[in-house]
Amino acid sequence: MRGWNFSAGPAAIPQEVIKEVQEELLEYNGSGASIIEIGHRTDIYSQVAEESKNDLIEILNIPNSHEVLFLQGGATHQFSMIPLNFRNMGNNADYVVSGTWSKKAADEASKLIDVNISASSENMSFSVFPKCSDWDISKHSSYVHYCPNETIQGIAMHEIPKIDKPLMADMTSVILSQPLDVSKFDLIYAGAQKNIGPAGLTIVIISKELMEKGDSSLPKILRYSEHSKANSMLNTPPTFSWYFAGKVFKWIKRSGGLDHFEALNKKKAENLYDFIDSTDFYVNNLQKSQRSLMNVTFNLKNDDLNSSFLDESKANSLLNLKGHALVGGMRASIYNAMPEEGVTQLIQFMSEFESKYG
Repeated sequence: MRGWNFSAGPAAIPQEVIKEVQEELLEYNGSGASIIEIGHRTDIYSQVAEESKNDLIEILNIPNSHEVLFLQGGATHQFSMIPLNFRNMGNNADYVVSGTWSKKAADEASKLIDVNISASSENMSFSVFPKCSDWDISKHSSYVHYCPNETIQGIAMHEIPKIDKPLMADMTSVILSQPLDVSKFDLIYAGAQKNIGPAGLTIVIISKELMEKGDSSLPKILRYSEHSKANSMLNTPPTFSWYFAGKVFKWIKRSGGLDHFEALNKKKAENLYDFIDSTDFYVNNLQKSQRSLMNVTFNLKNDDLNSSFLDESKANSLLNLKGHALVGGMRASIYNAMPEEGVTQLIQFMSEFESKYG
């Protein structure tokens, strides 16, 4: 029996998509072979890849000014690939450090380019997201990098910053959760394992103009422009993850698109935060305007009850609620694939647990 999976990633995938993949996994579309056995340069797979890309472009309304790449290596690979490609454009790079993932990105970039920490809330244990008005942007920097949603701390920046520099964003945990004005970004990257599909795939949406400014002395495998020329098949891509992502894109389209998921995700998050705020048994001290809609973090007022909470929640088919080891507590990740019913079940359990131990 499947439970309600609140994992931060790899995360829940729509059940109907899993069933669809299951039904055609042994043999894909009368080809006589599984999709995981079909060569990436065949006509069959080329159609799968092209449809997936076109569906993503449609869903996000990606302008012609931007290219879409389907790459390997995870979002973490982009921590180094970005500075490698664009360190030739300025004296340094600006990084906003708002949580664990943006700190990791800045640390990796610092091995390849001079990094200016434009703003940081590390001295406040990442309990606030630095205001854009406080960002100290360098005059001659190559780009500005930030992470709008920090999964570990459960904190987010919901508005798009207005920056007169190439703007880069790690959107791994928020992409496809709501409409997005892609034109305001020069590079967006996202690992697949939240709202896109299985781990192993990373999507990069990049300004074509910026892409052509990349360092041409790099090996081909590290250059965005070379991946673009090869239609993301410079080497063998993560074919199964790409195929699976295409299934998720079609599910998003037939479900009502990003407007639908924006409304649903806001409702799920509001219901859960409203419950947490209604009691002193559970605590979330983040500013309401900076709370993540994807990763709801909370603590029990009595830490001695943590083990019981996790054991009993699991027994009630509420899975993977343990917070990250760096911050402790609890975390409910409620990406697109988590239906409202799952959040309702979680709230009901939390209420009953409070009645039992409060």
